[in-house]
Amino acid sequence: MSDDRRPSRINIVTLFPESVAPYLGASIIGRAVERNRAAFQLVQIRDFATDRHRTVDDTPYGGGAGMVLKPEPLVAAVESVAPAGRVVVMSARGRRFDHSMAVRLSLEPVITVVCGHYKDIDQRAVEVLGADEVSMGDFVLTGGEPAALCLIDAVVRLLPGVLGDHESASSDSFYDGLLSPPSYTRPPEFRGLAVPEILRSGNHAQIEAWREREAERLTAERRPEVWASWKQAHEEGGLHGPSVDADP
Repeated sequence: MSDDRRPSRINIVTLFPESVAPYLGASIIGRAVERNRAAFQLVQIRDFATDRHRTVDDTPYGGGAGMVLKPEPLVAAVESVAPAGRVVVMSARGRRFDHSMAVRLSLEPVITVVCGHYKDIDQRAVEVLGADEVSMGDFVLTGGEPAALCLIDAVVRLLPGVLGDHESASSDSFYDGLLSPPSYTRPPEFRGLAVPEILRSGNHAQIEAWREREAERLTAERRPEVWASWKQAHEEGGLHGPSVDADP
C-alpha cells in the first residue's frame, strides 16, 4: 500500500550495518517500509575515516581502559545524511527511553540514530551534533545496535498506518500510564489453568472494568514508581495518554 504521504526517514549510523539490516526488513518494520510509512538509511562510520587503515577509534585522554570512537568520522557520517533531523546517540549515561519519548520521536520527519561502540564516543561529537543521549536502561551492551533497534521498533510501530488498528497501540503498556492487563486466547483451559470467566462472558462493560482493575493492580505491584506517577496525574485531573510537550 502506498500514498502521497512522505515516509518518516530514519538514518542509522553504525560500524556494523550488517547486524541491523535484517531486522529492518522483517515483520511490522518491514511492512512499514512497504507501506511507505518509514524509510531507512544505513551509514557505515568507517566510510568516513581519512587514513588508509580506516581508523575510527583511539586511546582515551587521561588514560584508562578501552578505546574511544573518534569525533571526525562520526560527525562526518551524520552530516552526510543532511538533514539529519533529530540526532539520538545511544548511550548508557543518556536519559532513559520510555513511551513518551517514543511518541515524540514518532512525530519527527527525520531521525538519525547513532550506535556507539568501544568504551565510549568522544563527547565533542555529541555536542557538535546537538544530539540527545538516550539509554534503554541501567545496563551496558557491547554496542549501540541492539539498543537502537529497540528505539526504532518502538517509534515505527506508532507511525500512522503501521499497525492494523489504533487499538493495537492504545492498549499497550504505558500508553495511558499503566501496565497492560494480562491477555488470553484459545484454548479456554491449558494445563489446568482456565481463562478468567469474565473474559468469556460477553459483557463488554464488565470486561473493560476487569481490565482496568488488572492494569492498576499489576502496575502497583510491579512498577510502584509508575503507579505513583499515574495516581498523581489521575488525582490532579491530568489527561490519559503520553505527553508530547517536552523534548527528550
